[in-house]
Amino acid sequence: MLLLVFVSLSSQFAFSQEINPDFLTKNWNARWITAAESKPAEYGVYVFRKGFDLSAKPDKYVIHVSADNKYRLYVNGEFIGVGPARNDIEHWFFDTYDIAPYLKSGKNTIAAKVWNEGAGKAEAQISLRTGFIVDGEGDASAIATNDSWKARKDEAYAPIQVRVYGYYAAGPGENIQMENYIKDWQSPDLNDEAWPAAQASFPGVPKSKVGAFGAPMGWMLIPSGIPTFEFSPEKKPTIRRTEGVSVALETFGNSPIQVPANSKASILLDQTYLTNAYPTFTFAKGKDATVKITYAEALYGEERSKGNRNEIAGKTMVGRFDQIVTDGSEKQRFTPLNYRTYRYIQLEVETKDEPLTLQGMEATFTGFPFELKAEFGSDDPQLQKILEIGWRTARLCAVDSYLDCPYYEQLQYIGDGRIQMMISYYNTGDDRLAKNSINQISYSQQPEGVTFSRYPSASPQYIPPFSMWYVGMLHDYLMYGSDLEFLKTKLNSSRSVIQYFQSVQGDDGSLGTLPFWSFVDWATGPEWGPGIPPMGADGNSAILDLQMVLTLQYAADLEKHLGIPELGANYLQEAEKLKATIRRKYWDAGKGLFADRSEKDVFSQHANALAILSGLVEGESARAVGDKMLALENNMVEATIYFKYYIHQALVDVGKGDEYLTYLDVWRKAIDMGLTTWAETSDLDKTRSDSHAWGSSPNIEFYRTILGIDSDGPGFRRVKIEPHLGEFTELSGKMPHPNGEIEVSYDLGPAKSATVHLPKGVVGSLVFQGTLYPLQEGTNRISLN
Repeated sequence: MLLLVFVSLSSQFAFSQEINPDFLTKNWNARWITAAESKPAEYGVYVFRKGFDLSAKPDKYVIHVSADNKYRLYVNGEFIGVGPARNDIEHWFFDTYDIAPYLKSGKNTIAAKVWNEGAGKAEAQISLRTGFIVDGEGDASAIATNDSWKARKDEAYAPIQVRVYGYYAAGPGENIQMENYIKDWQSPDLNDEAWPAAQASFPGVPKSKVGAFGAPMGWMLIPSGIPTFEFSPEKKPTIRRTEGVSVALETFGNSPIQVPANSKASILLDQTYLTNAYPTFTFAKGKDATVKITYAEALYGEERSKGNRNEIAGKTMVGRFDQIVTDGSEKQRFTPLNYRTYRYIQLEVETKDEPLTLQGMEATFTGFPFELKAEFGSDDPQLQKILEIGWRTARLCAVDSYLDCPYYEQLQYIGDGRIQMMISYYNTGDDRLAKNSINQISYSQQPEGVTFSRYPSASPQYIPPFSMWYVGMLHDYLMYGSDLEFLKTKLNSSRSVIQYFQSVQGDDGSLGTLPFWSFVDWATGPEWGPGIPPMGADGNSAILDLQMVLTLQYAADLEKHLGIPELGANYLQEAEKLKATIRRKYWDAGKGLFADRSEKDVFSQHANALAILSGLVEGESARAVGDKMLALENNMVEATIYFKYYIHQALVDVGKGDEYLTYLDVWRKAIDMGLTTWAETSDLDKTRSDSHAWGSSPNIEFYRTILGIDSDGPGFRRVKIEPHLGEFTELSGKMPHPNGEIEVSYDLGPAKSATVHLPKGVVGSLVFQGTLYPLQEGTNRISLN
């Protein structure tokens, strides 16, 4: 069964080895292949197969695989992997597998399903045309793709356009005619003798091999920079509601459900939490019945309200759906080509002259294979719930790249990604997806210096403030990442971003009117547009100018440690000039706040937090600004769940870190409303997406703010530990570090003490109530009296 094969390989193919240099420097022996019926740019699903003989079971059999858009690969009926991870034509990923464990002496079969979702494909899916390629190292070159492979179009598939509330860009649903479906296509026992030969075209071309005339017809191949995805079993959903059939409200699949002939039935399933998974549904009989399978994050009440996510009374299903027309056979199985994101699934069945039996559903979770290594030692169940939900959200928003949301878009935005990377550093210590993301954003950079706001993306979108956050992303990697040599290769992209914004600065350093979409936050208030802060009559914005100061500071630190120190010093001079302009243009002395524009008529938490973070206001003045931010004085616009990441950092900077747990109202409200992941906006009732990892910042701050663990130098080689324990008298925890792990425990009883364990080669300091205590590698036991 397909599902069980998925599960069996959940950990076996995080495959890594040195790739034969020939595959990186020379044209491959393999050729890209298609099926004879394929229309290269249009929607289509194809099956490719090849039989081959081996005189003995090999110890190693390394192959490289890629496709456009995607492949699902099997060897001798065993699931091997799904890929490639999304990227662009000039950096097209191939995956590497050692398939020796699945080979045998004698006849073997390798098979792949390849699909191109055509014009309706996900926005994140860049595509040239339908294609598939396999090549092998050494003896494995015998299975290189060419016209010795067999290929057929699977005529069962057609796309379904998705119509949901709000912007959607994550690909079509699937309409399946089971009587046309190629069953057991992955099985070595399938008779494919009558299948036509695959059509072979040009060879695989590695990016480094592209010659004087380029590769106008092909993909420029590079090895994937990330491991293969996790595949692990999901629990079965429960039945919450039925119409047209009478069944127990129990786990779906405990017993078969028969839908009578010439009838309609509806069954609502509840996973009880949001997930990304490949569901596999099994049917029997019921010829020509229609089964519509709709997936949703939440149900909708009146006026598109979601309300409490656990409640279903009076609510309806709106979502992406697949539809199957059954063929009447005993064993019919449907698994969608791409994973589905869902908490709720609704099955709507309409039978014809034969009853249909729903035999059940099993599902396989998928995502980037992150491993949670951080621990927070509080026994407060709500705090643990916040961490649990944040971690689930981060997992769902990390697959082949960081995703803003898995259901609606599956796009990697810089603003989201910066926070998601920090979650990865603090919770997993795994920076592979972060490096992949940094690479991809750099690929999107335009000659003027601005980056796309999101990438990979089939169509360009520009959010200039996100290009500034990209420099912040690089600086975060400087402080927390493990590969500073890699980071050096991105210094030119940082410089190009600075040059872009320098080109629109006025004589006083203030940014002029920026083109494109100046998104800052989904905040609402006077003069705020769709995510755009108030702009003055001169086109200037305090928030954007303050972001520019921070960007210059980030870039200066990058140059100081990795690049040209003199250039960094010049950036700091520019930042000081701009600071003076900001004080003059936006500071309202009477209100003791920075205004959003030079008219000084509107105020926001955003501008004042950035003023604190960039050092424009310090000491008692900064603490006063922090108080006004918390009180929302002067009708101050409040940040949403996304930008609270920056608000909270600013409040910690002004000495309010001990109050951090009082800032989490929107997170606590989300728990009360039954969310199992964090929503896109603070309007939890009307938010579009229920899963945006930019809201998972507590999974950073529980460690950085409460436990106090932070980097104090490039590569995390020094640490600064400054806890903000609030009302805790005892607390402990740990987080991963490039050299191992950092572990802390605090006891604020009569004999105040702290214990800090640092990994080898790491030193730093503990700061507690204004006193600094030096830390060395190993275990440090400190009296705090």
